[in-house]
Amino acid sequence: MDGECTCGAVTYRMTQSPLFTHCCHCTWCQRETGSAFALNAMIETEYLQVYGAVEEIVTPSQSGKGQIIARCPACKVAIYSHYAGAGRSMAFVRVGTLRAPSTCPPDIHIYTSTKLPWVVLDTTVPILPLSYDRKAYWPQSSLDRRLALLARHPK
Repeated sequence: MDGECTCGAVTYRMTQSPLFTHCCHCTWCQRETGSAFALNAMIETEYLQVYGAVEEIVTPSQSGKGQIIARCPACKVAIYSHYAGAGRSMAFVRVGTLRAPSTCPPDIHIYTSTKLPWVVLDTTVPILPLSYDRKAYWPQSSLDRRLALLARHPK
């Protein structure tokens, strides 16, 4: 899967399929994106090839630990983030920056307790009021990849 910022100064390729794709409806994601939700494809950073320099901005997060957002230094579009829990070994790629975002639909809707009331969700995708237990929702292949990642990058 290939993607880019608006001006094209930063392009990227995910060389593996994402582990899982979150559609987060929390108020933090709403504020950060200026939209109704954030749609992030989780992938091991080693499988994200980025071409062009990104500008890393540390922003607050609900956890209090912040997140690092990688943006194009020219057009300022957010390409991906690193959250404190997963650190730099995992990237949360903004699906809207994919050249074909329709190829990466959400696997789950989370924090729907704060979903904007006019957003209508596809009921064939899990809809949860808060977060979730990954073992209950992730495919086994993604759980296995996560364990392998943790073994390569112990905290």
